[in-house]
Amino acid sequence: MEDARFTRFIEDDGSVNYFGMYTAFDGSHLNQYLLETTNFQTFDVTKLIGHAARNKGMALFPRRINGEFAALSRWDNENISVARSTDIKKWDASVELPIPRQPWEFVKLGNCGPPIETPDGWLVLTHGVGAMREYSIGAVLLDLNDPSKMIGSLNEPLMSPTEEERDGYSPNVLYSCGALLHEDRLLFPYGCSDDSVRIALIDLPELMIRLRASR
Repeated sequence: MEDARFTRFIEDDGSVNYFGMYTAFDGSHLNQYLLETTNFQTFDVTKLIGHAARNKGMALFPRRINGEFAALSRWDNENISVARSTDIKKWDASVELPIPRQPWEFVKLGNCGPPIETPDGWLVLTHGVGAMREYSIGAVLLDLNDPSKMIGSLNEPLMSPTEEERDGYSPNVLYSCGALLHEDRLLFPYGCSDDSVRIALIDLPELMIRLRASR
């Protein structure tokens, strides 16, 4: 099991479920799977199917959008797409977001966990791969009603590896599978080069100002 991205999902009737999308890898083959639970004691496990469920890095939006489930996908192993599903198990339809734009994310781009709903749009933290295989953390803002529309993105990384974060089994890498919103701050746990784990506190109003300025 790799890179589980957990979502607190609120249905239209107000009921709450917890879903985790993760990669199952046996050393040769990989597939996307879905965990579902209401109590974190028992889990239902389902293999995800469809074109947009290929590869790694799916992350579920925390509610239905226009009556459908929505998820971030990286089915081509290089770009972020927004996929839709009527039953949460089969993911075929997807729209690629118009990123990467900057040199620090040209090689490959993925998400750092489920989108976070804000009054201005869906906030998505990203990891971008640039020269020398350096993984930096970025952010994009998606339209609330149509998340396939990107309405803001950072021109500079939000975070890049510091000197003391560069060394490890996978050097030059910052990586995360999710952030927690607490009042006006994001609690952002992240891994450093497969060597250690740290937690960053991100000022949400300041980040939103930067994203709105990029429109």
